[in-house]
Amino acid sequence: MIIIAIQTATKCPILRMLFCLYEEHNQLKLQKCQIIRRFFAGHLQNPYLYSQKEPMHPGRILIADDNKSVLTSLELLLEGEFERVETISDPNKIITVLDKHSIDLVILDMNFSVGVNTGNEGLFWLQRIHETVPELPVIMLTAYGDIDLAVKSLKNGAADFVLKPWDNEQLINKIHTTLQESRLKSPTKSVRSAHGPAMIIGRSPAMMKLIKTVTKVAKTDANILVYGENGTGKEMLAREIHRLSLRSPHEMYQIDMGAISESLFESELFGHEKGAFTDAHEKRVGKFEAANGSTLFLDEIGNLSLGLQAKLLVALQNREIMRLGSNKKIPINIRLIAATNRNLQEMVRQSQFREDLFYRINTIQIEIPPLRHRKEDIALFANHFLKKYADLYKRPGLTLHPQALQKLESHPWPGNIRELQYAIEKAVILTEKSVIRASELSLYVGRTHSFDKVTNLEEVERQAILAAISQNEGNLTATAEQLGVSRQTLYNKIKRFNL
Repeated sequence: MIIIAIQTATKCPILRMLFCLYEEHNQLKLQKCQIIRRFFAGHLQNPYLYSQKEPMHPGRILIADDNKSVLTSLELLLEGEFERVETISDPNKIITVLDKHSIDLVILDMNFSVGVNTGNEGLFWLQRIHETVPELPVIMLTAYGDIDLAVKSLKNGAADFVLKPWDNEQLINKIHTTLQESRLKSPTKSVRSAHGPAMIIGRSPAMMKLIKTVTKVAKTDANILVYGENGTGKEMLAREIHRLSLRSPHEMYQIDMGAISESLFESELFGHEKGAFTDAHEKRVGKFEAANGSTLFLDEIGNLSLGLQAKLLVALQNREIMRLGSNKKIPINIRLIAATNRNLQEMVRQSQFREDLFYRINTIQIEIPPLRHRKEDIALFANHFLKKYADLYKRPGLTLHPQALQKLESHPWPGNIRELQYAIEKAVILTEKSVIRASELSLYVGRTHSFDKVTNLEEVERQAILAAISQNEGNLTATAEQLGVSRQTLYNKIKRFNL
């Protein structure tokens, strides 16, 4: 019926456009058919209505999904309903869009990596969105009818969820309902929040020295290798360097090297052409190409196998990459920041890390001291996180008792700043009074260590993982969330440390 209608109206450019879109994205025929039927139902009966435009409802929508067909379908569906619709296929751009534009609602996919269906990526970006704009409503998109995953997203602060393939009318109604509820909760709120610096540096001697180094090297294009235990803020430091650099107008891209399997390494870093492998249904730009002109942050670079190290080295040396399934060389212009909690020099001596790659990424070396070595900064971080979560959970006027602060300053913090952050968040949630007392701080106390005598960062990491597993009673999902890593990364570390 649709094709016949189009054939009888070939002189209409709008109909021809819809027909092309319908034919182009075969995997979304259902959604496209529904869109076309909506158009026909409103316009085909009266050709004079082509010039008329229905009034749009207030609402600025951001859609984040790695499937461009989904983005096209949703954009076509929603652009006539709401005043503005933004689409992005790269989740790394979400925070930039929220910083630059006033957004009223986000539609967020649960998975962005090829072959990954855990939903951890969606939950991670849901958290990042709420850290940036706490009251911003987010509707999650999930496939395969995974109700458990959808429920988990609701527990993590999502406003609602939609299963793929979606019903158009149902989706639009959910958006209207969510926007209405959001406005009722805070009718005068400004969607865009005020953001402070990308990183709280601290005031200890060690951090003052670090500040001086960062200020010097940030405005250069020198490759930087950041050392630090888990939870010390390596990613935050990388973002601060990028913020101070000449490349700051562009979004920084990052990759967790510990979470990438060998089979997906080249696709994630260098991209692929359509049909390059079985699941390559469309062309994909890799992180190197996406970060062209900007900064690329490679986290946990010490976890790469020797074979993957060789492929990375070739790209860095030649300053060019080739997508999988292509013979075309693509020049790249990136500023590289790598991070690790492992002793790469020792790994070089043990032939576990390529010496040529080590020198390639290590033009400037920066080491972030653990929190136990800069106790002067604990109060600064604690008060920052207290304000952050007091605002998030509507606990105005919440303060720390002096004895509680003393308890924080005497704790060894094997999980560093990340552990402190979660301790404060938990206290804010559970405390019923206006003052957080020492007894209300839930801090993990394991076997006593002399941390100053620990020279192997791997052992510190191992103990931190053991502590987190014990604290979460063996729940690996909760453990991964507490440590700030993906579930796959946690599995890899458990396997490596034989835990």
